[in-house]
Amino acid sequence: MLSQANLKLKTQIDQFLQHLINERGLSLHTVSGYQRDLLQLNAYCLENAIEAWHELQTHHIRQFIAQSHRRGLSGTSLQRRLSSTRTFYHYLVREALSKHNPALDVSAPKTARKLPNTLDTDQVAQLLNVAANDWYARRDRAMLELFYSSGLRLAELVNANINDISWDEGSIKVTGKGNKQRLLPVGSIALSALKTWQAGRQPLPVKRTSEDPCALFISERGNRISARNVQARIRHWTRQQSLPGNVHPHMLRHSFASHMLESSGDLRAVQELLGHADISTTQIYTHLNFQHLAEVYDKAHPRAHKKTAIPGSNKA
Repeated sequence: MLSQANLKLKTQIDQFLQHLINERGLSLHTVSGYQRDLLQLNAYCLENAIEAWHELQTHHIRQFIAQSHRRGLSGTSLQRRLSSTRTFYHYLVREALSKHNPALDVSAPKTARKLPNTLDTDQVAQLLNVAANDWYARRDRAMLELFYSSGLRLAELVNANINDISWDEGSIKVTGKGNKQRLLPVGSIALSALKTWQAGRQPLPVKRTSEDPCALFISERGNRISARNVQARIRHWTRQQSLPGNVHPHMLRHSFASHMLESSGDLRAVQELLGHADISTTQIYTHLNFQHLAEVYDKAHPRAHKKTAIPGSNKA
């Protein structure tokens, strides 16, 4: 049975989560992340006999993060946990449930940022070389082309509707994180694949039990395609096209961003295309770009590989 203090702490977490859904319009996936972090913070409060959120001080937050670190939480997860706590306390201060935000002056341990895996242009071409000779292949080729053409997130592709596409302008309207909409160009090859898919969408396979007429991509049952189904189809084509490794939807988005930045050098434009709120998120692709340049340099420059003896020097 929950104690009165614990019940009060959890009730205020629940009220905050409703605020995120109703007022800020965050997705259920994002809100569940906040919930996991704050329930861990709630457990810490119970362990340390803290009965109200306003009792939590900066040294408590530092101890909470250090404890999480000792339990093996990564630097990225610790930063997310701190961000969840700060946002929660902004809400508590606004609601007069706390007079201060104890997480403001606390930093998570820094960890090296892992560069995302990408496909090179030849590998992308190999993956997208799908012979669209049946219903499934036409749909899958259109999905793959759209992922790489416009850099969509998985959820953005799954939630896309037919009327989100402007066929004349060659663009698609997507709804990203925080319900923010952006208009993205669609390349001519992707647009052609989408038209082929739409033209061959009917009749549906025999298994049809329902239909979502608005959905851009549907399953064999006529329902809007699920994220898991999309992931499975990409795995299928990865094997079919004899590509190594685990290709997933976000790898196509990473590849789009890396190739766009490599060709254009326009970081701000790539940020807009990806829908990143913070340009520092986009800047990771500059490291990928440099990594590629370094590889080209190592292969091409005559003095990149071996040390040349300085004229007039004596070898020991």
